[in-house]
Amino acid sequence: MPGLAGRMTAADFAVLHRLQFPLPVNYVCYASWGCLFAAPAAGPAGLPAGPAVLVVVANLLLIVAPLAFNVAVDMPTDSHHREKGYLADAAGRVGRGRALAWANAEMAAGVALTVVIGLAWGHWWPLVFAAATVAAQLLYNVEPVRLKKRALAGAVTFGIASVGLPCLLAYTAVAAWPEPAVWMVFTGAAVLSVGRTVWWALPDLAADTASGIGTPTVRYGPARALLLACGLLLAGLVLLGWGLWWRYGLAWCLLGIAAHAVFLGMVWSRLPGVRRGELPDAKGMLKRTLPVVTLGEVLITVVALAA
Repeated sequence: MPGLAGRMTAADFAVLHRLQFPLPVNYVCYASWGCLFAAPAAGPAGLPAGPAVLVVVANLLLIVAPLAFNVAVDMPTDSHHREKGYLADAAGRVGRGRALAWANAEMAAGVALTVVIGLAWGHWWPLVFAAATVAAQLLYNVEPVRLKKRALAGAVTFGIASVGLPCLLAYTAVAAWPEPAVWMVFTGAAVLSVGRTVWWALPDLAADTASGIGTPTVRYGPARALLLACGLLLAGLVLLGWGLWWRYGLAWCLLGIAAHAVFLGMVWSRLPGVRRGELPDAKGMLKRTLPVVTLGEVLITVVALAA
């Protein structure tokens, strides 16, 4: 039964931290974007290696630890989910209490690394953004607030904490404040993340309804939630493209937004079926649709490295 600790495997650890392919590639992109976009502002000497390495590790911890925390918290919901029961099973073998303890320790370690950056290099904004990330993830998951139950507020909180805040955390670890074009890029990436969070919850309608979790899909209905996701994805695409064009020019902008534009088209194409009650399946979203997002994140990384 979920909730009873048993013999844990490496696969359970990976599932608990949502390390199924292609997700780890995305995490590395989000953890490093801030440093990569800060490189021109770092001056002729280039990026300082010490804080750059530490902040990427800190970001990775602050990205995957809340995912493990969420899996442990959502065990009762996922255990009744047709496709996501494997998450509850993995958390059960790890042990819910142990999973929560690990997640908390990993988040604490991520915050501690930003303290080291502050003490060694005098950059304290990363600590502020790390604390904001932890606070946002706890507000998203923990009662009595549990923003995950509160429709769009939950998607906004999770999307910003997963992408926007890590970008700012990494940038301020190696350089001063981002320039306006970089702010636009980070804002666009965060809005895209919010849109994907709304989209990602579509297959969870039955389980979330039974558990009283008021995601946008539950609160507004699947079709309206999908329209909301498309609107957010379009807004994020415009902001991202605007920032890339502003900083690097049209050609690099088109490269940076190409895959995300394709992803928006794929999501939009599901609207007729969703209106007929045909919800996308979680496995298909992970294996067939999300790789397009991963390609988009890799292309943004290429732009930051090569432009």
